[in-house]
Amino acid sequence: MKKITLLLFLFVFQHITYSQVISDKVSVEFKNANLQTVIQNIEQSSYFKFYFDEKWFETDSTIISKQFKEVRIAEVLDEVLQNTSFNFYISGNKIILTNNSVIYNQLPDDYFGIPLEKDENGVAIAPVFYQQYDSLKRTNTRNPNKNTKEIIAIGKEVKNQKKETYTLSGYVRGGKNKEVLSNILVKIAGTKFATTTDKNGYYKLQVPPGMSMVETETFSYDKVTKKIMVYNDGTLNFTLIDNVNQLDEVLVKTNKNKNAKAAITGVTTIDTEGIKNVPLVLGERDILKVALTLPGIKTAGEGSSGYNVRGGKEDQNLFLLDHAVLYNPSHFFGFFTALNPYTTKKVDIYKGSIPAEFGGRLSSVFDITSKTGNFDKFQGEGGIGPATSNLMISTPIIKGKSSLIIGGRASYSDWILKSLDDEKLKNSQASFYDLIIRYNHKINANNDIESTLYYSKDKFSVSSDSLYKYSNRLATLKWNHSFNEKNKGSLIFTNSEYKFNIDYQTEGMNSFDFGYKINETQASVKMAYLFNEKHKFSYGISSKLYAIDPGYLNPKNPESTLIPIDVEKEKGLESAVYIGDNFKINDKLLLDLGLRYSSFAALGKSTQRIYEQNLPISDATVIETKTYANNEIIKKYGGFEPRIAVRYFLTADFSVRASYDKTYQYIHLLSNNTTQSPTDIWKLSDLNVKPESAQQFSLGFYKNLKNDELELSLEGYYKNSKNILDYKVGADLLLNENIETELLQGQGKAYGIEVLLKKQEGRLNGWLGYTYSRSLIKLNSQFNEEKVNDGKYFASNFDKPHDFSAVLNYRFTKRYSFSSNFIYQTGRPITYPIGKYDYGNAQYTVYSDRNKFRIPDYYRLDIGINIEGNHKIKKLAHSFWNISVYNVLGRNNPYSVFFVTDKGQIKAYKTSIFAIPIPSITYNFKF
Repeated sequence: MKKITLLLFLFVFQHITYSQVISDKVSVEFKNANLQTVIQNIEQSSYFKFYFDEKWFETDSTIISKQFKEVRIAEVLDEVLQNTSFNFYISGNKIILTNNSVIYNQLPDDYFGIPLEKDENGVAIAPVFYQQYDSLKRTNTRNPNKNTKEIIAIGKEVKNQKKETYTLSGYVRGGKNKEVLSNILVKIAGTKFATTTDKNGYYKLQVPPGMSMVETETFSYDKVTKKIMVYNDGTLNFTLIDNVNQLDEVLVKTNKNKNAKAAITGVTTIDTEGIKNVPLVLGERDILKVALTLPGIKTAGEGSSGYNVRGGKEDQNLFLLDHAVLYNPSHFFGFFTALNPYTTKKVDIYKGSIPAEFGGRLSSVFDITSKTGNFDKFQGEGGIGPATSNLMISTPIIKGKSSLIIGGRASYSDWILKSLDDEKLKNSQASFYDLIIRYNHKINANNDIESTLYYSKDKFSVSSDSLYKYSNRLATLKWNHSFNEKNKGSLIFTNSEYKFNIDYQTEGMNSFDFGYKINETQASVKMAYLFNEKHKFSYGISSKLYAIDPGYLNPKNPESTLIPIDVEKEKGLESAVYIGDNFKINDKLLLDLGLRYSSFAALGKSTQRIYEQNLPISDATVIETKTYANNEIIKKYGGFEPRIAVRYFLTADFSVRASYDKTYQYIHLLSNNTTQSPTDIWKLSDLNVKPESAQQFSLGFYKNLKNDELELSLEGYYKNSKNILDYKVGADLLLNENIETELLQGQGKAYGIEVLLKKQEGRLNGWLGYTYSRSLIKLNSQFNEEKVNDGKYFASNFDKPHDFSAVLNYRFTKRYSFSSNFIYQTGRPITYPIGKYDYGNAQYTVYSDRNKFRIPDYYRLDIGINIEGNHKIKKLAHSFWNISVYNVLGRNNPYSVFFVTDKGQIKAYKTSIFAIPIPSITYNFKF
């Protein structure tokens, strides 16, 4: 009996002692510890034992710094596991961790068919159970006959969750370079839930809880299907594989997401992979030349380096290469674009509604994006043509984390000049090269950096005494950071420089060296905030510093009669802040609202003339010369730039869009030529030169036909401008220290209608485009010397009312296709001599009003045959041949018309660039 009593006493004592020792409170401290270390520390400082799978922690990057003193273990775990996918279940001193799901100690009410309890909003409250989906068919996208058991858990389950849908988001990448992919359809199979990726490859999709199949759809990449178990909001990224059996049928495409859903008007995306079939001069694959076949985008003439968008001047277009300004996007007098086609991914052209993040130009933005290098393996691509050769190589630096892509291009076109009949041209030379390097590095899941270096150089000599050289240089550095699923941002630094030089050599003493340079440095912050399904905000701030060397002339011979000239340098600071909201009111109505405020300050060191008011600006009206110290503000300008766009669906495939934009431009291109020239100079606004401004109204209708096989768009616009720069007759622009005495500033207006019909699928694909537009300018003043054409509106140098283009491709088989390209344009305006008179023993010519007449109309037909290599996956290199004929009709299109007085008679002459058919053959390869 005593033994039994003693044993009973020992059992009760041990139980009481054990109960007293076991406490649900712990005291622990963590400093920059990972989750596994946190769990180990809790085990060491308490009697709790954790059970989990160590593999779960391999991908978890949570870092914890916390201190707890006598805090209940449940509260400690709630806090340290708050931002993870882990849940926990406590049973005595045992703690079981689960990934995503919750352990329930009782079944839900409806587990045996009893209706669920609902909350105050009528939403059923229920956990997610795997056994509900045991009968779900398991498939594999690469091999439908092969089963897969992989189920991806999304989000962290929370007890008593009350949502009918959760948010699934992520990025879609693809191709050999693992680049972000836009316009990829992401959907939940068998449901109405679907969306498309934006320009950054990002998607956001509402999904139901429980098991689902999420799929991607696109023509260019294999379909991917993933089985997901949705517990809560979460992320899921996709990596797509090229569909090697799908050839490029869509040559140029308007961004599908923007065309069908977005509010902005007048935006077009051109993909380099889709333009290889378009026949162009000398077989060069040229993304910007293809842009000229689209409505609203023109050039003053064949071989012109400038672009005129919706009636705007050449300097009113903002060319951005990976966020940095590219001042001269042309090579070889404008025949080629200064972009390597094998390193360029795409260009987004905004010619209607310009997003609030862009500014500084009146007419358009050409946002050019380079390709991202391959993170996994070495690859390359190139082309050999009659005038140029290209090569691009891509390689991982740290496999899976960083990549490098290098592209180079060079010309060997001197043989073309030497083969011409003109002896003067035989002694000429013309060549160019460009180099681009892009580096991408993934730091972690929330941070990555990208950097681009670019350099191009041209040199040409049309005669034996002068050598012209010009170059572009730019550098960008961008840091992308994801704060969370809703907040993302980028910090961007860029630098751009453009300069030209003329080396004049003569047998006499008057040889000289003449040059010009512009440099700009910019820093900007761009943010994106997904507030909710209705509001997507973007906002940011930027500032750039201009430094311009307007020109210098240095005689090479000390005994030269030439006087050295060094025009005073210019400096200015342009800044802006913006905010935008993509506001989805309902499924039919979408608003894109933007507000941008820009400012500009002209800075010293500088000497500025002050002219007498109410008198023409000339040397005779100067009343004061004022000197400004270094960085002293000379003059400040600024203003608000509202951007408003709206889209409304009339039917499921028929939408109407309208927009209003206001823009300011603080920098101007000065040129005596009808078309842009490499020796044109940029001028900043200052005390006597005002910034330009414009307002544009756009209205468009967009209709998809034959199950989206055809896309039809009709857009109209009206634009009025102020302080548009022009020049007095006989203006002297180069090395002019008082350039404002040669300038005129007036009003401009442009309007037009653009029609585009595209067929993106089938054997026959391509597009037809037509534009009727006018571009007019008015230079009026109370003084006759500052008035042109009696102060009335007259046609600008690039006014071409009618513009028609047809780009068609017919595919005979998967490897053989035929392409054609036809362009018709009204001849550009010109000023003709209409008479002559004698005065003081001299004869003078009388000219018509400025731009009253026109040169003959322009039309051209190009054809090409395209031959694909076989499409075997395991192959050393994939090839593509292009055999084309440029100007197959041999049309002698006039480039310019000029007049010469010969023996008392005025004779008219015209020049043409390509007056005969130009055949070419180009070999492209990819490995």
